[in-house]
Amino acid sequence: MTHRKLGRTGLDVSPLGFGSAPAAFLKIELEAAAKLVNDLLDRGLNVIDTAAAYPGSEAFIGEYLASRRDQYVLVSKCGNVKVPGVDAPTWSAALVEASIERSLREMKTDRVDVMLLHSCDLDTLKKGEAIGALLKAKAAGKVRHVGYSGDNEAAAAAAAMPEIEVIETSINYVDQANIDALLPVARAHDVGIIAKRPIANAAWRGSEGRAGIYVNYTKEYLRRHEQMKLDATTLGFAAADWPDVALGFTLSFPEVSTAIVGTTNPANAMRNLDAAARGGLDPAIVEKLRAAFEAAPESATWTGQT
Repeated sequence: MTHRKLGRTGLDVSPLGFGSAPAAFLKIELEAAAKLVNDLLDRGLNVIDTAAAYPGSEAFIGEYLASRRDQYVLVSKCGNVKVPGVDAPTWSAALVEASIERSLREMKTDRVDVMLLHSCDLDTLKKGEAIGALLKAKAAGKVRHVGYSGDNEAAAAAAAMPEIEVIETSINYVDQANIDALLPVARAHDVGIIAKRPIANAAWRGSEGRAGIYVNYTKEYLRRHEQMKLDATTLGFAAADWPDVALGFTLSFPEVSTAIVGTTNPANAMRNLDAAARGGLDPAIVEKLRAAFEAAPESATWTGQT
C-alpha cells in the first residue's frame, strides 16, 4: 500500500485509517475488535484514530494494541471532556494538559503522534490557551504534532495558524463544503488532512440497520443523498460498488492524507483497505458527484458536519 505524506509532519500514513469511535459507542466485543485492528495493521494500515470523548476507546488501544505501538501513527483528540479530579474549564490549559496525561496512561504510551483539539469554536482557537497547552506537551515530547479536529470556518482558520500541522475534517460525496473552503488553505500551509466520515455514513443504504447513536447521527447525510438524486448506473458503476466509490471520492483529493473509517465488520474493513489501496476515482465520476452536490436544492446551506 502506497503511503501519503501527512502535510509537513514528516509522517507517512496509509490512505485508510481505523476510527475507533464505532467500536466505543456500539460496545462490540473487544477481542473481536482487537483482532480486526491487528489484521488491518498486518495488511499495511498504520493510522489509528481515537479521542478522549470516545468512551473506553483509549483504554481499548492500551489494552490490545500497546504492544504494536511503534507500528502505527496514533491520533487522538482532547479538550472537551472533563478529567476526573480536575476542576478546570473546557478548553483551558489545565484541562488540555490533564486530558493528555490521561490519554497517555489509558493508551499505555509515552507519546501521541498527533493530538487534536476536539472541535472547539473559532473564538477558543484564537485565544490561544488550548493551542499553547498542546505546544507545551509537544515541547515535552508527549505530543509529536498538534492540530485541530473540526469543520467550516474554524477549520479553515486553524489551517492558516502556524502552530497547526494537521486538520481532521469531514470530507465525502455528500459533505463537500470543506473541499472548497479548507483544502486550498491546507495546501498553501502544507497542513496534513485527515478525512473523517469518508464513506458518508453509508448514506446510500438508507436508514435500515442503523444502531445506537448512529440512528440519529446519519440522518443528515441520508437527506443529502436523497436530494442529490444519485443513481449508480448513471454515474457509471454498479450499486454494489457504492462503498468503493464513496471512499475513492474522498481519496481523490491530493490534500487528503488518510481517510478514517470505523467499521467493525471485518469483511467491510478489508474491502475498504483494498479500495484505499487503489486510490482516487476516475476524474469524470468525481466531477459528476461534485455537480450533483452543487445541483441539490439546499446545497448552499450544507456546511461540514462537525
